[in-house]
Amino acid sequence: MNKISFSDQFFMKQAFNEAEKAFEKNEIPVGAVIVCQKQIIARAHNLTETLNDVTAHAEMLAITAAAEYLGGKYLTECTLYVTLEPCVMCAGALSWAQLGRLVFGATDDKRGYQRCEPGLLHPKTEAESGIMADECSQLMKQFFTSKR
Repeated sequence: MNKISFSDQFFMKQAFNEAEKAFEKNEIPVGAVIVCQKQIIARAHNLTETLNDVTAHAEMLAITAAAEYLGGKYLTECTLYVTLEPCVMCAGALSWAQLGRLVFGATDDKRGYQRCEPGLLHPKTEAESGIMADECSQLMKQFFTSKR
């Protein structure tokens, strides 16, 4: 069942703002926010180059920040908004965190969890895609075009 709402657009725009910060830092432009009870409790963007850490994906950093904010490791009442479909590493972490809902913008046909392991999310996690997909995809294309 499709549960996309006006607030989904608002929160995805916040994730997109994080992706733009990553772009400005010469990082792959992925941004994420985690929302609990209609309040943003964590914001992050990719920092793999800045931190020289392959695990410093926006989702991983947001999970850590949200768990710290909540004082616990489970995100069952939370929604993650992320501009790009999570990779297998991030989807696995989201599964361990028992995320309540995942909303992502652009799909990742090369490294996205749906291509590699579609059943990776926690069984109770609801997933939606396509919010601001064009804008998210365009930012990625712009980034990689500038690298060539």
